[in-house]
Amino acid sequence: MDDIPNLILEVDRIAVWSFIGYLVMIILIGIYAARFSSKGISNFFIGGRKMSMLVVALSAVVSGRSAWLLLGVTGMSFSMGFSALWAVLGYTIVEFFLFFFYAPRIRRFSERYDCITLPDFFAERFGDHDGKLRSVIVVIIILFMIAYVSAQFVAGGKAFHSSFNLTETQGILITTVIVLFYTMVGGFLAVSLTDTIQGFFMIVALVILPMVVIASLGGFSTFYGLATTVGDGNFFNPLALSAGALIGFLGIGLGSPGNPHIIARYMSIKDPAKLKLVAFVGTGANVVMGLGAIITGIAGRLYFPDVAMLPGADPENLYPMLAGQHLHPILFGVVIASIFAAIMSTADSQLLVAASALVRDIYEKLIHKNKEIPQQRLVMLSRIVVVLLVILALLLGLIAEKLVFWLVLFAWAGLGAAFGPTSILALYWKNATRPGIIAGMISGALCVIIWIRIPVLADFIYELIPGFFIALMVTIIVSKFTKKPDKAEALYRAMQ
Repeated sequence: MDDIPNLILEVDRIAVWSFIGYLVMIILIGIYAARFSSKGISNFFIGGRKMSMLVVALSAVVSGRSAWLLLGVTGMSFSMGFSALWAVLGYTIVEFFLFFFYAPRIRRFSERYDCITLPDFFAERFGDHDGKLRSVIVVIIILFMIAYVSAQFVAGGKAFHSSFNLTETQGILITTVIVLFYTMVGGFLAVSLTDTIQGFFMIVALVILPMVVIASLGGFSTFYGLATTVGDGNFFNPLALSAGALIGFLGIGLGSPGNPHIIARYMSIKDPAKLKLVAFVGTGANVVMGLGAIITGIAGRLYFPDVAMLPGADPENLYPMLAGQHLHPILFGVVIASIFAAIMSTADSQLLVAASALVRDIYEKLIHKNKEIPQQRLVMLSRIVVVLLVILALLLGLIAEKLVFWLVLFAWAGLGAAFGPTSILALYWKNATRPGIIAGMISGALCVIIWIRIPVLADFIYELIPGFFIALMVTIIVSKFTKKPDKAEALYRAMQ
């Protein structure tokens, strides 16, 4: 018995060193990418449009999932069972069509008009000569992105707390420093390469962990038999939820076309002809990770029948808890790395989007409009802005430690409602106008902010859905009564 504490200490030590090995690899990638990213602002923010098919496929997928998949979906599945499938199905279907149809159009247009950011795209598409449209977009991006990044830092704090016995505040600080370093130094190339590696970590972890837990329960037949008896059989029934909840889960996918860190991946691919193949690779990754998270949550419910058995009675602690009890310390380190992979792959991408909005769209395109600014100065300024944004996100995260997944869904909804319908109309409707786009963006963002603050509405349906369709209708109506941009036909043809 005296050897048990030493054995536990040795297991913890192996897991820690496994995780440290992962962090060292991520930092080295940042250092490797630094020289490339320092050459110019296009390299720093979209990798000079030289990203490979595999990098775009995996980085687009994992940058959109964040810790919400590993901690949130597993916790959701633990609580409500197989009906959590609809949340995964919603974004998987939408992102397949985005890769297949949406991405080629915005990639062609962005190269022809040298668009580096989402505001660049809208400004060129609608002739935003006075910068009003660009300014509206930047304000919305900063408003929601800071909340989004802070949520990732908080998720890192929770993971460190449940895995390595640190306080959540210590975990938040460590997560912040790691993300800051390789994002600031390596730019988009570092972010995309680490996203690709982190995607493999997430896939491996979400395949191995549920298989091991199911085996410990007695195999798949035992797992299935037990799962169908929980909650009078409704736990394993994918239709055991209300119509409003079903629509809300499917509607999560509406956020994908409006999140700039996902759209940046479409702009970055070297060969746009390969985007259709990217659709199948990215969708395959989405399916494997989504099903893995759901099965992990269901298996976890069978292993821990009472939520009080989890740290803090919090279902979002299920994933690291299961891994710590079922996996070899090295694999446990990989699982913890997968959590941070999800966190970092989203936080780093969002930081770049927010920084690009301030440096490219405000400093270069508005404040110093029509002036030639050295590329090295822009890159240096971008790195400084990344630091400032990290500080703001860190402060918000420390204040709102308990609101991590509320912040994620709120930010996802705000960006999706503001930019999703407007970007789709910009790509597919030649009669869209600048006033219509501005009105749509503002109405979508305001709807999300107001909707979530009215309990009866928030309880009825996820705020992204009304925000998305209100923005869509407002954009169409205002565009019908306002003037189309100059060269509207030529601009529209540039996307075809």
